[in-house]
Amino acid sequence: MDSIGPIGLQQGEGTSGCPQDSLLCPSDSSELVQDCLQQFKVTGPQLQQIQTSLLGSMEQALGGQTSPAPAVRMLPTYVGSIPHGTEQGDFVVLELGATGASLRVLWVTLTGTEGHSMEPRSQEFVIPQEVMLGPGQQLFDFAACCLSKFLDTLPVGNQGLQLGFSFSFPCHQTGLDRSTLISWTKGFRCSGVEGQDVVQLLRDAIQRQGLALTSALSIVQAYSIDVVAVVNDTVGTMMGCKPGLGPCEVGLVVDTGTNACYMEEARHVAVLDEDRGRVCISIEWGSFGGDGALGPVLTTFDRTLDLESLNPGAQRFEKMIGGLYLGELVRLVLAHLARHGVLFGGCASPALLSQGSITLQHVAEMEDPSDGAARVHAILQDLGLSVGALDAKIVQHVCVAVCTRAARLCAAALAAVLFRLQHSREQQMLQIAVATGGQVFEQHPRFLSVLQETVMLLAPECDVSFIPSVDGGGRGVAMVTAVAARLAAHRRLLEETLAHFRLNQEQLAVVQAQMRKAMDKGLRGEASSLRMLPTYVRATPDGSEHGDFLALDLGGTNFRVLLVRVATGGVQITSQVYSIPEYVAQGSGQQLFDHIVDCIVDFQQKQGLSGQSFPLGFTFSFPCRQLGLDQGILLNWTKGFNASDCEGQDVVCLLREAIRRRQASSLPQECFGAAVELNVVAIVNDTVGTMMSCGYEDPHCEVGLIVGEEGPALFTSMPDVNSLSPVDSSGTGTNACYMEELRNVVAVAGESGRMCINMEWGAFGDDGSLGVLSTSFDASVDRASINPGKQRFEKMISGMYLGEIVRHILLHLTSLGVLFRGRQTQRLQTRDIFKTKFLSEIESDSLALRQVRAILEDLGLPLTSDDALMVLEVCQAVSQRAAKLCGAGVAAVVEKIRENRGLEELMVSVGVDGTLYKLHPHFSGWVAATVRELAPRCAVSFLQSEDGSGKGAALVTAVACRLAQMAHV
Repeated sequence: MDSIGPIGLQQGEGTSGCPQDSLLCPSDSSELVQDCLQQFKVTGPQLQQIQTSLLGSMEQALGGQTSPAPAVRMLPTYVGSIPHGTEQGDFVVLELGATGASLRVLWVTLTGTEGHSMEPRSQEFVIPQEVMLGPGQQLFDFAACCLSKFLDTLPVGNQGLQLGFSFSFPCHQTGLDRSTLISWTKGFRCSGVEGQDVVQLLRDAIQRQGLALTSALSIVQAYSIDVVAVVNDTVGTMMGCKPGLGPCEVGLVVDTGTNACYMEEARHVAVLDEDRGRVCISIEWGSFGGDGALGPVLTTFDRTLDLESLNPGAQRFEKMIGGLYLGELVRLVLAHLARHGVLFGGCASPALLSQGSITLQHVAEMEDPSDGAARVHAILQDLGLSVGALDAKIVQHVCVAVCTRAARLCAAALAAVLFRLQHSREQQMLQIAVATGGQVFEQHPRFLSVLQETVMLLAPECDVSFIPSVDGGGRGVAMVTAVAARLAAHRRLLEETLAHFRLNQEQLAVVQAQMRKAMDKGLRGEASSLRMLPTYVRATPDGSEHGDFLALDLGGTNFRVLLVRVATGGVQITSQVYSIPEYVAQGSGQQLFDHIVDCIVDFQQKQGLSGQSFPLGFTFSFPCRQLGLDQGILLNWTKGFNASDCEGQDVVCLLREAIRRRQASSLPQECFGAAVELNVVAIVNDTVGTMMSCGYEDPHCEVGLIVGEEGPALFTSMPDVNSLSPVDSSGTGTNACYMEELRNVVAVAGESGRMCINMEWGAFGDDGSLGVLSTSFDASVDRASINPGKQRFEKMISGMYLGEIVRHILLHLTSLGVLFRGRQTQRLQTRDIFKTKFLSEIESDSLALRQVRAILEDLGLPLTSDDALMVLEVCQAVSQRAAKLCGAGVAAVVEKIRENRGLEELMVSVGVDGTLYKLHPHFSGWVAATVRELAPRCAVSFLQSEDGSGKGAALVTAVACRLAQMAHV
């Protein structure tokens, strides 16, 4: 906004301003007054149209549309966070342009106690007119000199100072401390500044000031000043707001000019190319109306004011609202009425005809209902006018009309912002605080009341509290600087915490080499953290398998019984899911296998299988040493199981014994179906089943991979409904298997052919080889597990543990004050409260930040948008490390296959199962990328298994039957 040019006299008017012959009769006078007042009335529909038009311009500018040019700029300020009350320290603020032709320097001390601060110290310097209109270097040298003079009065010492620069002119910001002046307003016309970075100009001036002092051998020291942020006064107003009922995310300034800012979702700001977080947008709404949107509410006085201004056609909205213009509009109306003989006996004094003779303060005083009439007489008499009683009333009506219109137009614009916030955040009722600042609010109390009433009418679904800014925005600029400092400190702590999770290619190559070494040792029968167990599965499906098979699947807290029909047209599965209660999983072995048999009996009865005999495959997803295809010795329990008298035993024998106990029980024979013979053909690891399931679809599939997560909610008793579709039962751990050359398997006789090796790679690193990659958070999770010191690789990868790792990191960051304002919550200290499925949900690209916040708030975590972003980063770091470690393991496996076969390049497929791999939005991509980096000579495809545990077990059985028939023939 700029100053008003001289107002010319109308043709034929004398310099005395008293055309006595043009006096109107009383009726004409009243009509002319009413006509003038009527021009300033804005109807409800007109306000709604302005609201709609401004909203459209806002969205057009946010979307980056340039044709036609939007009426508002919507400039990103790179302020991405509002205060949360812990900011502290000493900050210097330099204000330029916020209070017209003056410059202010402040020293602000923040205590870090819910936003309370000590009373700021400040000094104001009047900017000479020749500086406002002179060279830009002169202006910034003046500012640096004022800054130095102010600091000379304080015991600053040698401390480094952080400065916030309030520069209240339209700028294009490209960073928090980078801002290019678009155009001068408010009467400033300094040359050589438009198009330049004003922060750099200030830094240069500060440096020149320091050099000048040094060269002059002055006793005044040169200060170490870091310009941290450049801030619009509107942003400063918002940031200095003390929170009310809702978060303060809107700033509204009606000073000499007018503007507003608000916190926009960053993903909606095209120029930022960001998809997370929020950013404060300076609307620069003073320019609204340049496209003609304000035409229906423009008066003849608005047009006259605009034509006589230094920037005709620009800042039309500001010229109807800003404090610099309200007094001028009143003056133009009064002069018009005086020229037509309605006021002051038809005499318009030279002062009345002079630009700037009536100010905002005059208008506020004259409108005052208590003693406004007296102030009208005093103020206008000072302008050389003769004021009668009727004149005073008319003048008061004019003041009310001009200011009421301004408040209602401002309300329509604010309603557009509130509507934008409400709908972009999909809130039925928006509860928010609006920080207000500027001379109009300070000097004209009725302005706020009219604004509030109009906002309630235009935005009834918004609960808005208006909070006056503290210190005219100066404290807010300090707060922006403080928030930037806090976020920078928190960023350093976050990066330090997550650095150990960000594995580079060199570290991953070491993991790959260590795993390869452990594989070779395990195959040779030497001590190794990889057991490399033979599965006695000697071939993958070739497509000729057919028949009906039963399958059992025990791999976690759920157990399934399946009927699998393999035919030329594909595989058809009928299954039933049963729960394994914790007391059974950790009870006696006999109790566990009796429960399994009970589930089998229930399934047989429901499917009408009594009296029929089927080959059976038993998926048993725990570490076993197989002595044959139907012999498996349990080495140790994992995944929360700890049933007694099972380790070291053949689990197929335990199952057969439970069947015999059932047959020998007191139940009638027909309840079990005496004719049914459970012909256990194969015991199968779930990872092997995954490979075989995918191998049925792809003959190149010779690797199986499981990366599990928490299982779904399970039944507490036997269900009554059959599942006709595959159910993920890949458990909660991780493992891999692959087809190894039989000659390399010392534990099994034979030199030709291949055999599937169950790596049991969850135990990789139990010998300490992963110690360098293990963090204190991994150690905490390990200590709290049921098998401390074991399954170290699994505890860094599988879904059973990732949520717990994240929880421990969040506790650590909270203790440092980085998260949740340093406030520990009981929920966060509860073990297993942070489920791994939350990682998948939080990291989903389709979720807006507000939805991420909702997930975390459901856990009872009182968080800000910054907290949500940091929690997202923690989840990403933990998930990405897990995926990369998994990828390093797969790279070791496929390189081993390639070298076994003496191939320059290998084409191989990996069958994968597990909800973490399938449901996490980025896990599979990270695994594949790591494999490409570490095994560039292997073309690896990843296939998601369809029910690897059930279908795979049946296919192992089917292949075994096929091979047996071939051997018999």
